[in-house]
Amino acid sequence: MEVVLGAGLVRSVFQPIVDLDSGRVVAYEALARGPRGSALERPDHLFAAARAEGLLAELDAACREAAFRGALEQQLLAPLTLFVNVEPEVLDSAPLDDLLAIAAGAPGDLRVVVEITERALAHRPAELLRTVDRVREIGWGIALDDVGADAMSLAFMPLLRPDVVKLDLRLVQERPGPAVAQIMNAVNAYAESSGAVVLAEGIEDERHLRVGRALGARLGQGWLFGRPAPGPAPAFEVGELVLPPRAAVDLAATSPFALLQAHHELRRSPKQLLIELSKQLEREALRLGETAVVASTFQEAKHFTPATAARYRDLVERTGFVCALGKGLPAEPIAGLRGTTLAADDAVRGEWDVVVLGPHFSAALLARDLGDTGPDAQRTFEYALTYERATVVDAARCLLSRVAPRQHVPSITENDQQRPSAGEDARMGAGRGGGAGTPARSAPAVVATPAGEALLHRALAATTSGVAIADMRRPDQPLVYANKAFEQLSGMAVEDVLGRNCRFLQGEDTDPSVVQQIREAITSAQEWRGVLLNYRGPERAPWWNEIYLAPVLGADGKVLQYIGVQNDVTARVQAQRALETERDRARALVEQVERLAYTDPLTGLKNRRRLEERVEAALWDARLAGHAVALLFCDLDGFKAVNDQHGHAVGDELLVALARRIREAIRRTDLLARLGGDEFLVALPALDPETAEEDAERVAAAVAAAVARPVDLGGRRVAVGASIGLGLKQ
Repeated sequence: MEVVLGAGLVRSVFQPIVDLDSGRVVAYEALARGPRGSALERPDHLFAAARAEGLLAELDAACREAAFRGALEQQLLAPLTLFVNVEPEVLDSAPLDDLLAIAAGAPGDLRVVVEITERALAHRPAELLRTVDRVREIGWGIALDDVGADAMSLAFMPLLRPDVVKLDLRLVQERPGPAVAQIMNAVNAYAESSGAVVLAEGIEDERHLRVGRALGARLGQGWLFGRPAPGPAPAFEVGELVLPPRAAVDLAATSPFALLQAHHELRRSPKQLLIELSKQLEREALRLGETAVVASTFQEAKHFTPATAARYRDLVERTGFVCALGKGLPAEPIAGLRGTTLAADDAVRGEWDVVVLGPHFSAALLARDLGDTGPDAQRTFEYALTYERATVVDAARCLLSRVAPRQHVPSITENDQQRPSAGEDARMGAGRGGGAGTPARSAPAVVATPAGEALLHRALAATTSGVAIADMRRPDQPLVYANKAFEQLSGMAVEDVLGRNCRFLQGEDTDPSVVQQIREAITSAQEWRGVLLNYRGPERAPWWNEIYLAPVLGADGKVLQYIGVQNDVTARVQAQRALETERDRARALVEQVERLAYTDPLTGLKNRRRLEERVEAALWDARLAGHAVALLFCDLDGFKAVNDQHGHAVGDELLVALARRIREAIRRTDLLARLGGDEFLVALPALDPETAEEDAERVAAAVAAAVARPVDLGGRRVAVGASIGLGLKQ
């Protein structure tokens, strides 16, 4: 391998990229090949050999050198653009400064777009963001590859700010579904706001071309336009790819709070309010799921409490990327949470920031500690809550530019034969579309050698978890392996389950929505984790199965098998359900007690005790926001006469009817309570101080008119009036 690299035997072939409107070739993607006629000519063999000898970074650099050399020899110069790949594994571990060393020797009329994947940003966000800015400083562009293969690509798209968005070939070649709609909504929203160009890979025929255009692609790549070749495609005229202007932005020297502009309204608040605002943003992130990026600062490690850690553990499990920064915080405060400690002179040290960014949602709480020395809960902050996308994106980039790189942890499969990575697939032009591959968020399993497979089966036979392997190449995807533990879980002998589809474990109460999730994961060659109700043996005894499914890929990237690891968690599920039942009962009891404690039993309105709490909160909010609050005290005139003449039952009916009328006469946000007897109180929060008195008088007149209208009660026509007093707090 060293001989190959030293002799410069790595070469490039070029696949055309076409403007779909004009039909002109505007760019070429460089794909790597080894020495002609050798075992290393195929890129998968070439990269496997480099990986085995620890020369992957050297090979990656040689591929770029070969791409530039070949483009110069073939005159693929301006107005044409050259797309070159950066190997994801190299981005995981190699010094990123080395990746741009080749730029110094590139000819000036060579236009370059560097292709990267979102995985690199997840591993080394700070370094990669700096590298992207340096790429832009030298006048090159950035392409985000394999968009749609993983939800993370949607989460990181606005942070990387790519000039070209390359759609994963499956979006063009496979049947559209909800996942495609989600991806295309996010991609088109980004392209519309940024001017980025969308490129569809895998276009092999006219149907693929129509789909690509329908998905919003302006550029196309695939065998319909030509296979990779040593030189330019002669059948096409040459055009020019115009990319949107992108300035390099160094955000590491500033802080999120410093990004706030003059038009952002700054407020002051004690810490208690910021805690609740932060929790609300965290709930928004959980709603967004895998397409969300969450970045937070905690000033010091002591503020990252056990309760906070529990919330962030949920965020790590359910969102795309989460980081937490603060003095004394390690590179990984909890499993999966990215972090770093902040230097003493870092401006972020004095801030409380929570940033949530998704394809269609952006929000940031940006706060600065004012240095109070009192109790921690009463410390005062100056803050802004902004939904301005540009500010939120910059705040997220600002924090990610400080995150420590993830330590590389080799997977089991890295010591065996591996599937080509995204960069390798792109360079070899493999697959139906000749484009990049589609790695899952966690690398799928791979096909082992015969000796390795035997060793693997012996290891699986010894595990206490049930393991089964299904052959995805055969009709009905039968099981071809099951260990002893799976035999015990299923209640059937191994010889009775082999050759059958694993759906025999399902029954009438198995959740069809969970089954559909499994099918969708298998269809898209993704991993899946979850719990499913299964049935054991001939007696069909129900049990809860915790399942982990992983695809097994061949060297060509196609799914050969699926491995399922399973465990009986019936006791855990039953305990959780029993606990949930008890919680529901306790919650219902608490709600009932609360209704009795805070609600008027006759009218259903709030009572005096609850109203006092709500009015106190309204007054506190008004002080913060500069609003006014009005109180209307309403006493019914003539109500005692109704009671004396018609009895208390009619009087109660009258109170219920008038309570309903008063509620209809005020705003939905106004507060209404019965103080007792025939007395009601209305609180009008959030009034404009300039018109508060006038507004309150108008509401009082409406309430008086509503009360004065006669009420029909069981054939009796009853009428009372209202005396209303008004108080105003500004």
